[in-house]
Amino acid sequence: MRDLTELTDVEEPAWPLLSEAISNSRVSMDVLPVDPAQARGSLLQLQLTARSWLGSFVLNCGGVLLDSGWLRIYGSPDDDAPPGTPSFAEVNDIPERFDPAWQPAAGLVVAHDVLGGVFVVNGSDPAQANRPGGPGEVLYFAPDSLRWDALGVGYGPWLSWMMDGAPEQFYDTLRWPGWRAETGPLPGSHGITFDPVLWTAANRRDLPAARRRAVHMSDLMDLHRGTGLELDKIDPGFLGNFDDY
Repeated sequence: MRDLTELTDVEEPAWPLLSEAISNSRVSMDVLPVDPAQARGSLLQLQLTARSWLGSFVLNCGGVLLDSGWLRIYGSPDDDAPPGTPSFAEVNDIPERFDPAWQPAAGLVVAHDVLGGVFVVNGSDPAQANRPGGPGEVLYFAPDSLRWDALGVGYGPWLSWMMDGAPEQFYDTLRWPGWRAETGPLPGSHGITFDPVLWTAANRRDLPAARRRAVHMSDLMDLHRGTGLELDKIDPGFLGNFDDY
């Protein structure tokens, strides 16, 4: 186990590049203020260095609400963050005090979108967790298929891609007229569900006509996980913790 100084005092930390990428983002965003104590505790538990983009983001940023809150990228927010905004530590159920025995179940949840889609960085053995892709690769649990898709990149390239305008194309078939007015006011603890649900042919025929309502993310995750298990007979696994919100 490395102590905190070994994780933070590194050559070529990622934050200058990451900060520049945030400043130059082509997508609208709210950058949340960071809680330094929480950030250091998370970094110590993760045993990531500030040289990595994920470690540097968790250490230096409270999180990002991208594209009118459509995508919530988790960091270490302080008390001035918008109500209902989970932290990286809370979403991943990281212990409040350092626990050398703790390990993430199958990877690390790094973001959710307002539809209940989940972005995860793979753990060391994706096959054992019934997940595609290689170790460290970013996966997406798609709310319109209820399956994991490997995106072929790690956290740094994924984050750069999202801030460079990827949401417009990535979510092209999952947005409807006036979506910003609906998603912008939602707290990070809530998402949107559809009737008919997203994974049905009826919804795909006419998404704008579907009835929509805001629900707690815990309920949305339970729905997606339960239905995915029922349809494919494979448990998609941990999709994030929202118990405190």
